Amino acid sequence: MMANLDLHFGAGLALGVGETARQARWMEDLGYEYFSAGEHFMRGNPPGPTHAALPVLAVAAGATDQMRVLSSIILTPFYHPLVLARTTATLDAASGGRLTLGVGVGGEFPVEFEAAGLRVNQRGRRTDECLEVMRKLWTGEKVTFSGRHFQLTDAMINPAPVQKPNPPVWVSGRRDAAMARAAKFGDGWMPYFYDAPRYRDSVGKIKGFAAEAGRDISGFQWAHFPYIAIYPTEQQAAEVAAEQLGGRYLYGGEFLDIVRK
Repeated sequence: MMANLDLHFGAGLALGVGETARQARWMEDLGYEYFSAGEHFMRGNPPGPTHAALPVLAVAAGATDQMRVLSSIILTPFYHPLVLARTTATLDAASGGRLTLGVGVGGEFPVEFEAAGLRVNQRGRRTDECLEVMRKLWTGEKVTFSGRHFQLTDAMINPAPVQKPNPPVWVSGRRDAAMARAAKFGDGWMPYFYDAPRYRDSVGKIKGFAAEAGRDISGFQWAHFPYIAIYPTEQQAAEVAAEQLGGRYLYGGEFLDIVRK
């Protein structure tokens, strides 16, 4: 017997940044429910072009009426929580409460961490602190926080986000640390490069982490970010996908193998 699944579909803003508004309107006309944009600061060697996700999403939000606004993903360790809380609250208001904030830690390109004076091996802890503080700031109340990476005294944002209690936070990643982060700070889980068995296992782990933390995730949102290449033959599609992904991510193996899975 088939389960009654509540499925929603979206797509990434893949054209040039100058085409963002036109592409977003086109996607809305086609019936997609989400549009998304991600970011790196320095991607590839030598670094290729990449745009900041939140301004791109703001342009797309202004060109549409109904679609959800999804970051896929924000490189969270690069942001101060006060800046990220304020910027995302503004985007949530500008979009009429349509923001879903996808967050991750990065790490595929250590050069971007080095350029920013950040230690790549601290990206997880920085992200955890940032998410903890950001969620407190989203309440609109004053926040005092003393952590390893961030310190705030009576900080607040006004106005707070439109969505209550907050815009959904979808945590992305592939490892157990990301799953624990989703269980503690997230409202959803959005991995990538996952097949069905691995996704099923991740769901079980997140539920276990949430139970250990005493957190109710009954309203948790389960998402997946697949990469899709459509070409005349399967071989062409696999080769193009492997070439594109090989330039985006560091992977200990042949990308053609993972694409064919």
